[in-house]
Amino acid sequence: MKHRFGTLLTAAALAGLLAGARDASAQITPAAGYTPPDDTPKVNVGGTIYADYTYQEDPLVKDSDGNNVHSSAFNLTRAYINVTGSISHWVAFRITPDVVRVGPIPIGGANVNVPGVTGQLTYRLKYAYGQFNLDGFEGQHGPWLTQGDWIRFGQQQTPIVDYEEQIYRYRFQGTIFVEREGFLTSSDLGGSVHWVLPGNFGDFHGGVYNGEGYTAPETNDQKAYQVRGTIRPAPMIPVLKGLRITGFYDGDHYVRNAKKERIIGQLTFEHPYLNAGFDYLTARDQNASASKPVVTASGYSIWATPRTPIGFEALLRYDVLRPNTSVPGHKKRYIGGLSYWFPVTKAGIASALLADFEEVKYDGFPVGNANFKPTERRLALHTLFQF
Repeated sequence: MKHRFGTLLTAAALAGLLAGARDASAQITPAAGYTPPDDTPKVNVGGTIYADYTYQEDPLVKDSDGNNVHSSAFNLTRAYINVTGSISHWVAFRITPDVVRVGPIPIGGANVNVPGVTGQLTYRLKYAYGQFNLDGFEGQHGPWLTQGDWIRFGQQQTPIVDYEEQIYRYRFQGTIFVEREGFLTSSDLGGSVHWVLPGNFGDFHGGVYNGEGYTAPETNDQKAYQVRGTIRPAPMIPVLKGLRITGFYDGDHYVRNAKKERIIGQLTFEHPYLNAGFDYLTARDQNASASKPVVTASGYSIWATPRTPIGFEALLRYDVLRPNTSVPGHKKRYIGGLSYWFPVTKAGIASALLADFEEVKYDGFPVGNANFKPTERRLALHTLFQF
């Protein structure tokens, strides 16, 4: 009897112990499961089309019969096919061919008009690069680097042109100041690194490039070292989070000891009802030979795109360039237009119409100077289709 009672007590104690263990385990939050990154290869295909109709009011041009006429034309200035994607969460890529109208062909050191070829629309390669994403490194306390950090190799965007165009948004009217005046190109062959500051306080993008741009092969042993640094002073203050201060430097040489240098200071602002920017440029060139004197150019561009909640925007822009600070003369560009941006429901998709007037004046240049030209005035209807 005693043995049986002890057995019952032992069984009861064991049952109580097991019940307590079950209650204790029910109070413990299970460990969060690890979700591995998605390494499924992805390929996306899209496109970008810039088409316009342009009427040139001044100067008049002569047709094949010698008549003075106002030049007018339907144009296709851009037709990209964008192939983007990823091989894994570590590796991404982009291939973008670009339409261009072929001009004179370089043959035997001279540019020659080739019948049946010159004047045709053809495709050339604009971008073709591989990208290694650095934000995939995980440590005990989370990612080692910030979202958007990467290394690129191949034919790719240069640090400042593509960056500013994401704010300016009107490349379909024409390129930004430093590219339109021939000081920089939007794409080149090289390697670059992008680093985003923690807390959304800015970013840095720097690289080594051929320096000839994507339209020409490398011609010598000189390379372009380009770096852009951008600071966002107040990313947590709603009205000021769109304010960014940027500095850019491009150090290159045409040949050994023949300087090719660009320095840009930039201030931009983004807001639901206004994007605006100011660029100041200083450039130094010893074109083609170290024996030539250094030519210093300077200029600035100021632009604003006030907008409404119903898709209408204005484009206001004023560029001033002094091609040679030791010679009198300024090139001035005025752009004014009204656009409508069609509603979209997905990032990366855009469609817009822009009617604009553009005037280019060449003020104060000496007669015989290469920049001594008549005033240009153009009216145009531009379209953007991005998908």
